[in-house]
Amino acid sequence: MEQKKSFSRQQFKNTIQTGVTLVDFNAPWCAPCRAQKPIVDQLAKLYDGKASIIEMNVDGNQKSAMELGITSIPTLIIYKNGVEFERFIGLQNTEVLSDAINKALA
Repeated sequence: MEQKKSFSRQQFKNTIQTGVTLVDFNAPWCAPCRAQKPIVDQLAKLYDGKASIIEMNVDGNQKSAMELGITSIPTLIIYKNGVEFERFIGLQNTEVLSDAINKALA
């Protein structure tokens, strides 16, 4: 699967169903989201073939964001087989996210 791209609501639901997926909920106007992007890009390369790393623009997917309780961005959620495994709100470093992905993969 192609890593690190923007997903629609249905693609999002299909993608998180199996395996481990990190979803970066963001918006282009959000400065912390822009700071988070290179970290998420790095994780996409690091976990290629092991976990899916995707992003969702909350402006274009407001209904999904509301249903998931996203009230601040960036919000990063790790899903394991369709179930929320761990949630992070605000800018996160590579080590924190990598540790959480590794736990989900274990």
